[in-house]
Parts: sequence; structure tokens; C-alpha cells
Amino acid sequence: MPLYILAALVLIGLDQAVKYWALTSLQAQHTIPLVENVFHLTYVENRGAAFSLFAQFDSRWIFVTLACIITVVILVVLQKKLMQTALGRWSLVLVAAGALGNAIDRVVHGFVVDLFDFRLINFPVFNVADIFICVGGALFVIYFLFQHQDEKLEQETDDTAPQQTEQESHE
Repeated sequence: MPLYILAALVLIGLDQAVKYWALTSLQAQHTIPLVENVFHLTYVENRGAAFSLFAQFDSRWIFVTLACIITVVILVVLQKKLMQTALGRWSLVLVAAGALGNAIDRVVHGFVVDLFDFRLINFPVFNVADIFICVGGALFVIYFLFQHQDEKLEQETDDTAPQQTEQESHE
């Protein structure tokens, strides 16, 4: 578990470093086109949830509390080793790092700093923590669909499997 905590801290540090750069350098320029009308780095203060949902009222403490609850649940799941594969465990680390990265912004600034601006498809501006959350969520779905084994199903399979006789086990 210490490896997962260290990894989450490194990911949060990466997120915060990118956002610090956005606050100190990008904010003054507002936008830097990397590929004109396709991909820009654009400084945005997101005061709502993902993609600025609920931005009309001060919801930051709701989201900070939610991020803390999610992180505690993830820590418990990791501690109890409920995830059966590394993919499942790392998916949760990514989600926790992203949730905490955005929660830090909400506490420190009162908003989340967003900067990745895909204009070709008119996608909402997002940040590194959002990437962690989305990738972690996608990996969790993959884990759940293809790797997670239901313990009840495993027990039923074991119960229906033919039992070895004592003679077969000695051969």
C-alpha cells in the first residue's frame, strides 16, 4: 500500500505543478495555440464540477467533501485488498489522485485550474487531474468487465468441480 500512496502523491504533485505553471504563466497570456483551432493551452477557472457543471453556486465544499470520502473509500478498498488485480488497484490510485488534485485547487483557490483546450471537437477545457479521473475510471470499467471474479461464482465453480479421489491424488 505505501507504493500506491507514494504514486498518488507523485501524481498529485504533477497535477499541481502543471496548474502552478498555468496560474503563473498561462493566466497572463490566457491562451497559447499549439495547433491553431485544434489544441490550445487556455487558462480557465472552473468553479463547478466536471465541465463546469453546477458553477452557478458555490459548491466547492461539497466537491472537497466528496473527494475526501472517495479517497477514504479507495484507501479502505486498497487496504483490505478487495481489488483482485494490479489494473484494478492502479485504476483507484488514479481516481484518488485526480479527486485530491482538484480538491486541493478548490480549497486553495476556490476553483479548479483547467488548461487543456481541444477546440476541434468543442470539448470542455480540462486538466491533468481530470485525465487521471477519466483514465482511472476507464481502467476500472475494464477491470470490472474483464478481470474481476465474483467470489460467489468462484465458490459455485469449485463446488461443482469433480473431486479427486485419494488414489488419484497419489498418482
